[in-house]
Amino acid sequence: MRRLTGKLWTLVTAPVRGLLWPYRAYRKFLDQEPQDNPTTDVIARAFAEPMLLVDHLEALRRHLFRALIVLIGTTALSFAFASRTLDLLAKPVGGVEALQSIEVTESIGTFMRVSLLTGFVLAFPYILFELFAFVNPGLKRAERRLVLFSIPFSFLLFAAGIGFTYFVVLPTALPFLLTFMGVTTVPRPSNYVRFVTSLMFWIGVSFQFPLVIYVLAGLGFVNARSLARNWRFAIVGIAVLAAAATPTVDPVNMALVMAPMIVLYLISIVLAALAGAGRRRRAAQDAQPADSAP
Repeated sequence: MRRLTGKLWTLVTAPVRGLLWPYRAYRKFLDQEPQDNPTTDVIARAFAEPMLLVDHLEALRRHLFRALIVLIGTTALSFAFASRTLDLLAKPVGGVEALQSIEVTESIGTFMRVSLLTGFVLAFPYILFELFAFVNPGLKRAERRLVLFSIPFSFLLFAAGIGFTYFVVLPTALPFLLTFMGVTTVPRPSNYVRFVTSLMFWIGVSFQFPLVIYVLAGLGFVNARSLARNWRFAIVGIAVLAAAATPTVDPVNMALVMAPMIVLYLISIVLAALAGAGRRRRAAQDAQPADSAP
């Protein structure tokens, strides 16, 4: 009778436990304490006991496999609205009717590329979560909370980069590219979609820079003073990245990409200062009981 009652209780409370699963997983991540060993000791132990390295690789394989399954699922889901997504991507150039295919399989390849890109964008938060789950055992509680809270902001910044590309960069760059030297260009679907998606991806990645700097500063790898002191090298690096990501080498389109990157770098300095201050405050709080002990 007790066993039957327990099964009925499990069945009745299953929906509630399903709703509470994210919170329980979050608490499990935060409550797990890492092994406080120096990095050199961990590396030496990995060489001394190769099975430890194999265990880490096996854990990484499981996380990547789950991320791949979710990516396949979101890509399959994207097939349902890939045509609408393609219409949206082709709108800056005049719509799908402005594209001209010259190969038999070109339209199918374009459809698959759009579906894969949309699926990746939808699966991006979960992929970040799996990467976090892999590094989670080696993080302290405060570091764990910092990295976990950065996942939704990372997705928002990536989406902001895609929006900036679509609404600012493409309307400026495409008229220049399609009418250069007075020659009218009729873009192919595969070439146009590859060009647009690559530009969106790399600018979306560049919009992650402030968040990456904030997390690295919170973990103690960088600081605001060094970032501010090396601003000249940062400008040169931003110019190189803008030249690689920009579809043209003219100063107008490069400036459109460089300007937000420079602003993001300045924001990164401020965020690094805030993260460094928070890290020093937590270190002082952790050291206070040890100092007051007899």
